[in-house]
Amino acid sequence: MTFWQTKQNWLWLFFALIVLSNVTLYSTSFGHAIVMLEPNSVVIGSLIDLIIVAPLIFILAKKHYSLKLFIALMAIGCVLARFIIPQAILAPFSSITWLGIGAELIIIAIELLLISSFIIYLPKIMQSTRLSNAPLIFSFPQAVDQHVKRHPLIHVLCSELLMFYYALFCWRKKITSGYTLHKKTSYIAFQAMMIHAIILETLGIHWWLHSKYPVLSFILLIFNVYSVLFLLADLQAVRLNPTIIRNDTLYLSLGIMKRAAIPLTQITEIVTDASQFEEKLPKDMAQFIAKDFEAVKPSVIIYCKNPVSVVLPFGFEKHYHQIAIKVDDTHGFIEDLKTRLAAN
Repeated sequence: MTFWQTKQNWLWLFFALIVLSNVTLYSTSFGHAIVMLEPNSVVIGSLIDLIIVAPLIFILAKKHYSLKLFIALMAIGCVLARFIIPQAILAPFSSITWLGIGAELIIIAIELLLISSFIIYLPKIMQSTRLSNAPLIFSFPQAVDQHVKRHPLIHVLCSELLMFYYALFCWRKKITSGYTLHKKTSYIAFQAMMIHAIILETLGIHWWLHSKYPVLSFILLIFNVYSVLFLLADLQAVRLNPTIIRNDTLYLSLGIMKRAAIPLTQITEIVTDASQFEEKLPKDMAQFIAKDFEAVKPSVIIYCKNPVSVVLPFGFEKHYHQIAIKVDDTHGFIEDLKTRLAAN
């Protein structure tokens, strides 16, 4: 299936066109001439685009149907309108945008209360993490869910804390025993190449941009620093968190990009015959396969009784019935897993 045959991609393209067309309308001489013909009508059209149409398209493309998300996106659209539309022609409709900004401030206040509760319970969270027998990349999010109300913002915050921990504070930590996913691949070389490319791009482009567009260069610098930290954290998390079977649970992690705790009672079938694997794994199958410069087939595919949760970057979750895994010690992992399953 090509890019243009996917309905979701068309929706993202439509969303981008709505935003860019409105930016172009007020930032170019041609657009300015159109606006001046009927300024009030054009502004009303832009407000409908940014406050109603664009949020609806975003929700359809994201496939996350939530009234709360729609209200938040409407508020963001109001804020965006104040930046895009010149104040002189927006003045008759400024009350509409101020309502949106007010709603956004209320949402931010609620989010700050959630973050405050996270900070208040942090000592208890750390204690629960230390007492847990699960690997830290699993035990810390579990402790957060135990003490703080489940919320997407808390998941993102938890994910970011794990990222900074692995990037900056665990370089002397010893590697635990388990089944590694990366040693027989080019994963480390791939990550090192990406980090090297970002650093060179930062040095080369940042100074050139700084003299012409200082704000843009500063944003790019922050993004590049974050990207390097993210890649370092992912590398460290892959190295320090091999796949293990503990507490009647299969703990699978591929750095901070992907993790899943699968109870052994959920596993119904293990396929190890490579001839049964499809040439290209389906999209509805979670893949715990380290990056390599060439295509790699999984060592084993696990089928689950019920969909199991796979945690993605920033705490987002998807559920899968099938899990494909590529481990370095295929024989040892399969034998260990079969033995544990037989014991259950």
